[in-house]
Formats: sequence, structure tokens, C-alpha cells
Amino acid sequence: MNKLIPLLLLFLLNSCTSSNGPFIPTKQNEFITKNTKLEKLWDGGVFTEGPTPDKDGNILFTDIRVNRIMKYYRETGKVGIFKGKSNGANGLFFKNSKLYACEGAGLQYASVAYADLFGKKTVLADNYKGKKLNSPNDLVVTSKDHVYFTDPRYGSTKGKELDFEGVFLIKDKKLILATKETQRPNGILISHDEKTLFVADNNNLTGGARDLLKFDIQKDGTLTNKQILFSFEKNQRGIDGMAMDSEGNIYATAGKGADSGIYVFSQKGDHLAYISLPDKPTNCTFGGSQEPNYLYITAQSERQPHKNESFALFRIKLKKNR
Repeated sequence: MNKLIPLLLLFLLNSCTSSNGPFIPTKQNEFITKNTKLEKLWDGGVFTEGPTPDKDGNILFTDIRVNRIMKYYRETGKVGIFKGKSNGANGLFFKNSKLYACEGAGLQYASVAYADLFGKKTVLADNYKGKKLNSPNDLVVTSKDHVYFTDPRYGSTKGKELDFEGVFLIKDKKLILATKETQRPNGILISHDEKTLFVADNNNLTGGARDLLKFDIQKDGTLTNKQILFSFEKNQRGIDGMAMDSEGNIYATAGKGADSGIYVFSQKGDHLAYISLPDKPTNCTFGGSQEPNYLYITAQSERQPHKNESFALFRIKLKKNR
């Protein structure tokens, strides 16, 4: 399926406010042209997430609730099942011929693992000090192949062993608690100089945090100096997944209904641009070296009653690039 959808470029003067005030894009024209169209590449998912480009520029993404990893083939425009029985894979990250995955969404067993080109799977972490991880959600791999990942617990808390929901670091085969100064961490990004980590603290419970956080990375990899760059209102859907362009700008998926979209921030929290989406965006990534100006997005396919919702893979061409 390949469908073009008119893009609404909104300034959201009233539809998205926060404790910091309304989100008001200040540099919209530097990111998107007026004629830009949002392109629907595939539809029919149950809950799409975790897009990442592979070495050939194809896009791998998860369909969590049916336990599979999908693949968008860049040259043909087709989408097929890359891996069934994906162990509840959620966030993905492809690097150096390895596909890293946060596993265990909705399942009893939770881990962070990677598979190489031959499909051999290596589990990197599945417990912290003998207690099961909550439900690894999203991850980023550094230039030294260290892995930062978030470990929230959405839904039922039955069987939950950890008494916090934090951010972890896998370094030299050891699992380190990077910070537990979060309520329910979700999306995660690292700055290009690898000195700063950005985390979406998205607690969906009434009154929970819906914050874009910034941390300084210490020499041992732990996180300090927590800063809140932006806070959505407590009744809004906070940030899920995120991507970063070559200039270090942050593309955050958030909102539902009329305020669904990509919110673009600078690393200081400046409001830069907004991309309207049909409903409930979950994550985004830039294409590979072949398509550095395309942003791929997983989101609800169109605004519709909850019982009939389906999720899709979209893309949009931007002025900025990976």
C-alpha cells in the first residue's frame, strides 16, 4: 500500500499546551516544505513500533501485539514478515550487521538481545541483581557498542520484581543502572558527541510525568544533572519514541487525536517544528544513507474508534537529514 496523505502544518497555538506553555514551532519552514506529503507505505498492523534502517536502507519495525518484526523493502516498496515469534520485540536498533532488540513486551520473559546476520541470538541482559527486568522498551547503541535502554512497565504489574522503572547501560558485558530518576522511561536518544542522553519519561497513569528529559553522561556511563526540556499536560499522551537528525534536533512522537504528531525540539528544548499525523504515533527513524532526508514513522493509520484502530508505517521527506 502506498498512499499519499495531505500534511497539515499546524502551529498548535491551542491544541498542545504544557506546564511550560504552548508548543509553538518557530522554524517550521526550515524543516518542511509546504508541498510535503505524508506517505502511507503499509497498513494493517496491530501496534507498530521500533523502526530502524538496516545496512541496505530497508526499514525494520515491530508489530508488537502479534509478536513479529516486519521489513519494508526500499527498492520494491513492499512489506513482509522479517521474523515471526519475535519474543515481544519492541524497540530495535541496527548497527554493524547486528539487530539489537528490546524484548518481552506483554510477555513474562524480558531481555535485551541482538541477532547477527546469521540469525544467532545473544542475550545481553535479562535481570538486574537477580530480579527480572520490567519490559525493555527502547534502546540506543553507542560508537563503542555500549547499549542504553529504558525499562518501564506498562499494563499489568503482575510478576513485577523491580521496585523502580529506570534506564540501564550494558557496558563490557555488565549491566549498570544508569539512573532511576524516571517514573516510566520510554524513548531514548544519545547526542552525536555521546555526552548527553535524552529520555522520554512517559507515565500514562493519572498525574504521571510526561516529560522530555536531558541527562549528562558521566565517565562511567551513569546519568546525572537531570533537566526537563518540555512537559506535556497530564491529560495528554506524552512522548513515545524519538529520532535525531544530523544537527542534533530531536523528533519526538506524541499526542493522540488532534494533537498527534512529531514534535521537533532543539537540544535546549526550543520548539522548532511540528508534523501532523493521523493518530497515536509510536516511534520514528531517519532512513539509511540512501534516504537520509526521509523520516519513517510508525503510528495509528487513521483517526478512528479505538475498537477499529490499525497501525501503519509512514514516511515523509524533510529538509533535514540523518
